[in-house]
Amino acid sequence: MFVPVAEALVTEAYPTRRGERISLFSSATVIGRSIAPLLGGSILVVTNPGLLPQQYSNFGGLYLAVGVVGVTVFITALPFLSKTQNADAKEATKVNLRKVIRGWKDIAKTHGVLAVSLVEAGQYYTYASVESFLVKYMTYVAFIDGFSQGVIMFSLVIVVVLSKPLIGRLSDKTDRRTPIVLGCIVSSIPVVAVPFFTQFSALLILAMAYGLGFSMVTSATPALVSELVPIEACGGAIGFISTLMDVGQTLGPIICGVILSTFLGYLGIFSSLVIILLSTAAAFALFGIGRADSESKVCQTSNETKVLS
Repeated sequence: MFVPVAEALVTEAYPTRRGERISLFSSATVIGRSIAPLLGGSILVVTNPGLLPQQYSNFGGLYLAVGVVGVTVFITALPFLSKTQNADAKEATKVNLRKVIRGWKDIAKTHGVLAVSLVEAGQYYTYASVESFLVKYMTYVAFIDGFSQGVIMFSLVIVVVLSKPLIGRLSDKTDRRTPIVLGCIVSSIPVVAVPFFTQFSALLILAMAYGLGFSMVTSATPALVSELVPIEACGGAIGFISTLMDVGQTLGPIICGVILSTFLGYLGIFSSLVIILLSTAAAFALFGIGRADSESKVCQTSNETKVLS
């Protein structure tokens, strides 16, 4: 519920800087997601002194900390509600409901949204699979120790966090099409190369290169999909692409797990991911989309002035 609505709010507030601002928001969520397991594990160690992980029985401190953070975020978000005028709340709800229904119909008819959503689903299908099976590959094939595995995966995340806002800003000034197509190609190269390397340094470089390609695509897709629909349908469009993203992210590890159980092994997994990346890039390129038309830009600029004032 939170992420699509928050991204829609960002697109409405910064229509001419959507790529940069959505990417900043996305990088913040990645940072939180990455820090949480480390902090949670630290709390478990402190609250279960002298015990092995499989012996931990005191989880109260951990979930108390989670609750405190959740309540703090809730309180922080309350000022957004104060901007709603109570007198117009019912009428606004009716209008928004009609707009949502009409927006979903428009989204369903917009082939460009489907193409961008397909690319997003393919990217997160691949990302979830890499996240799941690269660690297994390093453990059972490359025989890399746990600390080195952590360095490799952390480097991938750092590249994504740092590069997303920069690439998003670049897409705001140029076009969305180039980073999406180029990013699919860039991310496919290290993925197909993984099964042929077992050295720490090589896998580190490949992981960082993949993170850059993933960042190039996902820094432009949400902004692009919001530009393909009217401003009032941005929330619905971003919700639509988020749904397909979740589908891809869920299916990736499941299907790759099935591939791993066959004679194809890890070579089959990473080869299949390259097929997904390149085929979605080709489908997107055939639609010839990637730039908002001039009329849309005018409307967005007008809306930005209104929102910021």
